[in-house]
Amino acid sequence: MKVGVIMGGTSSERDISLLTGKEILENLDKDKYEVVEILINSKKELIEKTQKENIDFAFLALHGKFGEDGSAQAILEGLNIPYSGSGILASSLCMDKNISKRLMQSEGINTAPWVTIRKHDEINYKLLKEIGYPLVVKPVNGGSSIGTNIVKESEGIIDAVLKAFDFDDEVMIEKYISGKEITCCIIEGKLLPIIEIKPSSVFFDYNSKYADKGSEEIIIEPEASLENDVREMCYKCWNLFKCGIYGRIDMIVENNKPYVLEINTLPGMTKNSLLPKSAKAVNMDFKSLLDNIITASLKINR
Repeated sequence: MKVGVIMGGTSSERDISLLTGKEILENLDKDKYEVVEILINSKKELIEKTQKENIDFAFLALHGKFGEDGSAQAILEGLNIPYSGSGILASSLCMDKNISKRLMQSEGINTAPWVTIRKHDEINYKLLKEIGYPLVVKPVNGGSSIGTNIVKESEGIIDAVLKAFDFDDEVMIEKYISGKEITCCIIEGKLLPIIEIKPSSVFFDYNSKYADKGSEEIIIEPEASLENDVREMCYKCWNLFKCGIYGRIDMIVENNKPYVLEINTLPGMTKNSLLPKSAKAVNMDFKSLLDNIITASLKINR
């Protein structure tokens, strides 16, 4: 079977996509698959290069817009090429943090209070004061903490919002939850061991995520009541958004109460990424992880 690793893309997370793609290329089982790199710089190239290579399966190493938002998935389905990870609907819903938080809120899933603004909207400082500082300002459609800043008082809001607008046309201003940051990786609907993240900076920012020794990640076994809450929230999110194959759900635990931050339908696969570390805790090496993702993805009739 010929597997094309789709990497690059057009988003602000292109560099991370290249790192993810490189790791996948190096670790796919060459005795089992014919592996080809498909480096793209546009939507058009995705169509042209996948057809030229005549691949049997697309392993998505894309991140951000045109990768995690369902666009690439829609093109691949149109070309009748099976691909890794969640489908169009789940990808689109989870990428939009505003919509995903609204859906979570409607289902009683804990998530921090927030507001969103678009360009030329007025900032409602009274409402922000009611939510309470500090606040997290970030692009609605984005990842890897790019364009994300913590604001401790009202004077810093405008600058943070403008920086976030560099990456998206809609910005989220969210209550900062101070607590233990955890991540929950899921493969085929099964929750893997939970990881606690101890970033070297104030929060799990870009540098903490991708730099060597940017953070410390530890497999933990929470006390029973917290673990039950986390597990229940993970499965509620997984089913609510109709996620598939694999993903990662990020949370903050404050006073033993978990809050969902976001759902990642194409989590990173670099040497510092969390999903491979969680899989390793159940004796699943990287090569086996990639193989399981391909096998599971091929079972889905999209």
